[in-house]
Amino acid sequence: MFSDIQMFLGTFTPSLATTGQMALPTKLRSALGSDRAVITTGFDKCVFGFSLVEWQKLGEMELVKPLSTSEGREVRRRMYAEAVEVDLDDQGRFVIPEVLRRYAGIKERIAVIGAGDHFEIWDKDEWTNLSHSGAS
Repeated sequence: MFSDIQMFLGTFTPSLATTGQMALPTKLRSALGSDRAVITTGFDKCVFGFSLVEWQKLGEMELVKPLSTSEGREVRRRMYAEAVEVDLDDQGRFVIPEVLRRYAGIKERIAVIGAGDHFEIWDKDEWTNLSHSGAS
């Protein structure tokens, strides 16, 4: 039943260039299934990353909420306002836009975690504090 599902698993600490460029770890790149991803603001102080397939599934689920409701409008704003498609080069590198780095408080070091159907990019210190605090 789950054999066809690619899941994002693990915790990684790749390098972050001063330009905001990072390389997505090989295991996460495999789960991505292509050389493109959608990254956007997360619900917590992080950047969410999705495969194009998962992004489309998420959009289909959320866009059933009527535009005439405040919830429907808020979902659209939250999902799409800061979302960007990124192309990964042959080494899995892409640039995290400044607006997303600022939102997540990403400075010099990052942690990239698999979260099942997506991955998350955190400032390493923020992730360390959260993961050791027992918070969920």
